[in-house]
Amino acid sequence: MINQLSDWLARNTKGWLILVSFAVMAFCMAVLLPGAEAAIKATGASGPIDLMFFPLPGQSYAVVSALGEAGRTSYRLTELTVDVIYPLSYTFFYSLLTTFLLQRALDKNSPLQRLNVLPFGALIFDLLENIGIVTMLSIHPAQPTALGFYTMAANGIKWIFAISSILALAFALAAFGWKKIRKK
Repeated sequence: MINQLSDWLARNTKGWLILVSFAVMAFCMAVLLPGAEAAIKATGASGPIDLMFFPLPGQSYAVVSALGEAGRTSYRLTELTVDVIYPLSYTFFYSLLTTFLLQRALDKNSPLQRLNVLPFGALIFDLLENIGIVTMLSIHPAQPTALGFYTMAANGIKWIFAISSILALAFALAAFGWKKIRKK
């Protein structure tokens, strides 16, 4: 499946798709997400669970409790809308740009071409994290420990894939640059 996804990206990477995914991602980062974060912080909560790194169940439930009913409703809506659009956009932006650069920097058969699928790991675990957060928000005041640990695990694995995706893109950019320098 990884090979098929990587090959699909290789066949379908177009400059305009990279630009569209970047534009959506940038809009989410510049407009939608800061507004959502500000709304969460305005309730007295420390910030979105999504931005924490491996939050312990008690930390996540403290955020959920601090939000109040209106804050939980708003956060749930954000998780079901903006925080679905944003991961899709960053996944396609990072995957397509990494593919574009690796196609031009490495041999077509290099196993490193498969680095382009790393953002899909971040997407999967981001969406799994969203399920955990939405469930926490929906069942409050109940605080099942297992749900807290599930959300913590999904969150941490998401961040591992996200950081790996950024490193893969940095590698692809460096390899592309190195190839351009060597041609001169």
